[in-house]
This record gives sequence, structure tokens and C-alpha cells, in this order.
Amino acid sequence: MVMERIGDEPEKPIDCPVLVTERLVMRPPHVDDVPDLARLANNRRIAEMLARMPHPYGEAEARAFVSASAERRRGCVYALTIAETGAFIGCAGLNATDRGLELGYWIGEPHWGQGYATEAAHALVDLAFRATIIDALNVSCRVINPASRRVIHKCGFQYAGQGMLNSIVAGQVPVERYRLDRRTWIGLRAWSPGEPRLMSA
Repeated sequence: MVMERIGDEPEKPIDCPVLVTERLVMRPPHVDDVPDLARLANNRRIAEMLARMPHPYGEAEARAFVSASAERRRGCVYALTIAETGAFIGCAGLNATDRGLELGYWIGEPHWGQGYATEAAHALVDLAFRATIIDALNVSCRVINPASRRVIHKCGFQYAGQGMLNSIVAGQVPVERYRLDRRTWIGLRAWSPGEPRLMSA
């Protein structure tokens, strides 16, 4: 899915605790992630689906990302790691955009098709509605990204129209926009066998 331009930000910073789901530990990125981040993010197939990920992507880009994540005062940025092994597999977050709070995520290609994006997205949707007073959460995906669209549908988002994305790698590309309102989220809260556990960072 895509993460778009930062615009108006929420009035208050979001509390971003460590999240523990059935298979994942979602925590702030740190310098130990740099080698795996550089290896997995250096993939044009991923970069073409995102707005701000350059290609090629090396350790310098990974270090800059980790540093910027630590300094962010609005929204949340998470490293996605396998709970059993601690292996880094991708990133996800909640971002302040000109349309409001937006969900974003990417998974390294070796880990595609295993449900990790959906698991992380569910945890972040819950966090967004529990940690803020937003009425709705937004998400976008490129029209040529059916895998991301499936994640979005599994989270209960409703189609809200099309727009254009300015991608560093792909240029101006069409995207589909989706929206999940608080009332719908309340009705869908039983979507997983267990809610993510929150831990202090």
C-alpha cells in the first residue's frame, strides 16, 4: 500500500506502544534493523508501490529512515518482526496526511503471501481508533496492487474513490482510496482471535 505526502497532522501526538500480535512484535525501528531493512527494501517491486521509498535502497537510506523514525513527533512508525525469531520483515505505520490519518505498510518479498500485512494492519487500525479521536482512518493502494487491496478489504475499509500518487520511483500513478469509519470499526472489532497486546516502548 502507499504512504502519501504529509500534510495537516493530528492535534495530539499518538502514543505508539510496542504491539504484540499472534505472530509479530511491532516496535520502533532501530539501527540493528539497518542490514535487513536495506536488503528487503532494495526491491523495485516494493518501491513502485510506495510514494517515498527510493530505488536502489542501501544502508545509507536505511540509516536515514531509522533516524527520521526516531525523530517523528506525529504518527507511528513500526518495524515488523517475527515474534519467535526477532527477524525483521517490513515496516508499517500511521501517517498524518492532508486527508487525515492514513495507514501504510510494506512487507519484504520473501515474506509475501503469509498474512503478515493483514496482521499488522489489523493491529494498527485498532491502535488508530483507540489512541486517537479520529472519526475515520484512510488507506490507499495502487490500482495494480491486488495483494494490498485484499489486505485493505480484510480490514473493513470501504472504497472512497481514486486519486493520483507521486511516487519517487514510478512517477505519477493512479491509486484507489479507502476509508474506515469508527462505527464500522466497532462492528468489526472481533476480526481476530485475540487483540494485540500493548507494551511500553
